Amino acid sequence: MADGRAGRRSVGGLDDVAVVVVNYGSSGLLATNLPRTVGESGVRVVVVDSFSGAGERTALTRLAAEHGWKLLTPATNVGFGGGSNLGAAHAFATGSRIVVLLNPDAWTDPSGLALLASSARSRDRALVAPQILRPDGSVYSRGLTYLHLVDGTMSGRRTSPDDVPWLSGACLAVGVELWEQLGGFDEDYFLYWEDVDLSWRATALGARLEVVDGAHVVHDEGGTQESTGRAKSETYYRYDIRNRMLFAHKNLGPAGVRRWRRSLPRAAWAVALRGGRRQFVEGVGPWRGVARGVVEALHVRGAGGGRAGRRA
Repeated sequence: MADGRAGRRSVGGLDDVAVVVVNYGSSGLLATNLPRTVGESGVRVVVVDSFSGAGERTALTRLAAEHGWKLLTPATNVGFGGGSNLGAAHAFATGSRIVVLLNPDAWTDPSGLALLASSARSRDRALVAPQILRPDGSVYSRGLTYLHLVDGTMSGRRTSPDDVPWLSGACLAVGVELWEQLGGFDEDYFLYWEDVDLSWRATALGARLEVVDGAHVVHDEGGTQESTGRAKSETYYRYDIRNRMLFAHKNLGPAGVRRWRRSLPRAAWAVALRGGRRQFVEGVGPWRGVARGVVEALHVRGAGGGRAGRRA
């Protein structure tokens, strides 16, 4: 059952689809979320285990064998973008025409996968996403988030003609032609902002960003982070703050970089507060993550060549 299809019935609209998941210490989430996402549809599943430890790799190897998932096992932690690129490359090389990128802490069902795939398969090139729900059923995101180019902040609605939309990598469907034109995710980001960058580059190529209203994904945001409760991880703070400026260097030119650099302290503090104030009196990790992110943001540059197939 190397491709996860043997013994399962094929669901219409999924024959050329692969679900790609990047794992990092989240085999417990995958054990729950992936089976209810694919059901008995026979859709291909490719799991990339971005290395977090021998115990986790053993657990995931056992889980993949049990469910017939294809498991890719890089020797190191390759990050979300790097892992997604590896998984998508394998899926397309083995016959899939559509990939649905899915976070370990997110789930849908075969009908949702089919809706996303149908939109990604359309003649017009498109990045396709669902609406995102919280575990209690409330709406977390109606699909598009807007990046405010004036200062690098974000919100769920457009406030200026200069605001640009982007789609979350928590669940994203894309066809092989557009993916190859984009070169996949830019691996310079490692974690966070790579989906903003991908959406930006797709739009620049003339592709559409499409939200399928009938498709819903439940996302337990933060379920894959090394943190307690709703507090964010040190890694989250570091890369979210750093990669804001990396995006500016890559895409906005000198004037945009200067503008975003001026608002860096305010932006960093806003990121820090996403985990609540209490965490800052309970340990040094959040402070260290924020400080490291700010320092790296001040020194980051746009060069790196981190597109798919050009590993940094």
